Order: sequence, then structure tokens, then C-alpha cells
Amino acid sequence: MIDLGINKDPKDTRVVVAMSGGVDSSVAAALLHEAGYQTIGITLQLYDQGEHAVRTKSCCAGQDIYDARRVADTLGIPHYVLDFESRFRESVIDDFVDTYLAGATPIPCVRCNQTVKFRDLVARAGEIGADALATGHYVRRLMGPDGAELHRAINDAKDQSYFLFATTQPQLDFLRFPLGAMTKDETRTHAERFGLAVAAKPDSQDICFVAGGDYADIVRKMRPGAARPGEIVHLDGRVLGWHEGIIDYTVGQRRGLNIGGGDVLYVIRIEAETARVVVGPKEALAESRVRLKEINWLDIPSGARDGRAIQVKLRSMQPLVDAIIDGDEVVLTAPIAGVAPGQACVFYDGTRVLGGGWITKASPTILPRRERSVAEISAG
Repeated sequence: MIDLGINKDPKDTRVVVAMSGGVDSSVAAALLHEAGYQTIGITLQLYDQGEHAVRTKSCCAGQDIYDARRVADTLGIPHYVLDFESRFRESVIDDFVDTYLAGATPIPCVRCNQTVKFRDLVARAGEIGADALATGHYVRRLMGPDGAELHRAINDAKDQSYFLFATTQPQLDFLRFPLGAMTKDETRTHAERFGLAVAAKPDSQDICFVAGGDYADIVRKMRPGAARPGEIVHLDGRVLGWHEGIIDYTVGQRRGLNIGGGDVLYVIRIEAETARVVVGPKEALAESRVRLKEINWLDIPSGARDGRAIQVKLRSMQPLVDAIIDGDEVVLTAPIAGVAPGQACVFYDGTRVLGGGWITKASPTILPRRERSVAEISAG
């Protein structure tokens, strides 16, 4: 039985559930309803449903809204759809496009949680008198000596804490995560037990507003003419080729560089101001210091952080690595390859999420520009 840790009888406790139309949020709603809470489902319409209406591997598409409504009907709970399309475009899609054009690699799911879902939806839930907002994320909210703490899920394979590092303490006080101690198989078993039509629905895999997974295509559509061609340059200054836009590249990329044969090269950095893609050998990807911006902390008071030993994740699927906090940087105990601006660096102490920040670093120009003709490049 679900216990939200609210000092009220469940029948007197109003809980809004963010229902995306997938199996996870549907089961979260079902478990809360079963436990006797006043459960209200809210689904956000985040973008024009047209081309996404029948997609099965994204979230918040037209089919998902329909599925969320069906689940609510099955459970017998109220369900509302809120039009957050303009907020989503401003806070998530525009940020996604601008980040790519700046030569970085965005994580729109973090921005969505940070803004539309946890900032705007939390506020809306409070306006209707809710005592908590529940989601289907695989993370845990545990009470510590100083209040609510955010922890990794029991099931590491499904843990989504990396995507929630920007959660604020007031938001965490209001949020609940009923699935944090479950495996995906357990969630689907519950869905079958409740007779939910989404019990076998596949997990969302794509970025919801990027049809077919072509990130560069949506940037070109949103900012026509903004992606300008430029040089592909070796770290030693040699111009190796040309590209049609830095939005087609990301740090650590090896395939699709379009520079012919020879040594295996990787994208080392992207210089937005000069439209240069800088490539080099794999060993040049290694980073020991990672500079951050917009750091969010979920523990310890200001002034007690520098020199603290922590663990960090630099990409969602990477393992934890040891590091030390040094102001707005983390110092890695061992170099890591492929640290990409625009990704998140999330701080952990064991299972607890301490916070995190967005990865950023200076991209110095390599050598004075030297014009070369296509013939020169072809000749090597």
C-alpha cells in the first residue's frame, strides 16, 4: 500500500498525478487511487498533435492523451488536459534549438521537468488545493534529518534521477514518486492487475517533439538559415573538410564526419562563433575538469561544498565516477572521454542526489583562419 507521508487521512488528501499516457504514470495513479487518496489525473498537451498523433515511442503525443483519459475512466478518477503548448515551446523547444546552434548538446527532458512539469504543473496543482503532485518517475523521495531527499531508484536500470537534478527543495517537498522502489516488471504486473489498457505499451524512447529522431532537422525548421557551413579542422590546424552546420555534430562523435579515410578521428569540440568542428584522436577527448553553470543544490548549506568528495554522472547512461567539488567545477579523479557541453553533471553521495549543473567550457579558437580551396582539401 502506498504511503505518501502526509499527515492526513488518505481520503482527505488530494493528489494530482501527472499522467503522460504511459504505463508508469498510469500505475502511479492506480496505486494512489487504490490506497484511498483523492486522485486527480492531469495530462499536458505540449505541442501540436498532428504528426505525432499515432506515434508509439514518444510521450505527450495525441495518442498518449487519449490513453491517459482511458486509464482515468477505468479507474473512475477525474482527468483534465491542460494546454501548455506555448510554455513548452518557450521553455523546452526554443532552448533545445538555441543550445544546438550554440554548439552544445541539449537534454530537453531535463528542461521539461525543470520548467513545464515541476515549475508550472506544481503551481497548478497547488492552485486546485492538492497536497502533492505524483509522477511515474523511477526515483525515490526519502526523509532525512533535514527534510526530503532525492535518491536513485532501487532499480538502477530504470533510475531517472539524472533527469531530475534541477528539482528544487520546495518542489521536492511537494512531489511524490510512487514507483521508485519498483522494477519495470513489477509496474507492468500492477498495470495488468488493474486492467489498464496501457499495460503492454512500449516505453517512450524518442524526444517527444523530434519526429524520427532527426534533431538537426527540427533545428533547421525552427531557425531557417541559422545553420551555416564551416570547416572541419584538426587540432593541429589542418583543414580536413567542410560541413553544412555544427548542428550535425556532437562532442565524441566518430561516424559521419565526412572527412574521408585516414586516422580515426573524433569531434573534440564545436566552435559556434567560427562554425568550426574541431576533430582529433580519441585521447584528446579526455577531460579531468568539468566547468558547470546553473548549479542546483539539494543539500548542504552554501560554503560547505568546496573540496567535498562526491560521485558524478556526466551522461545519463554512464556509471558514477569519483570527483571533487571546486567552485563551479568538478575535478574528476580519472579523465573521462566525451564530456559534452549542454549535458548535465549530476552530483551523488551514495544513492542521494545532491544536485548538479549544466556542462559548459570555453572553446578557444585553434589557429588563425587560413582559406583553402576545395581542390586543396581534396588533394590533402
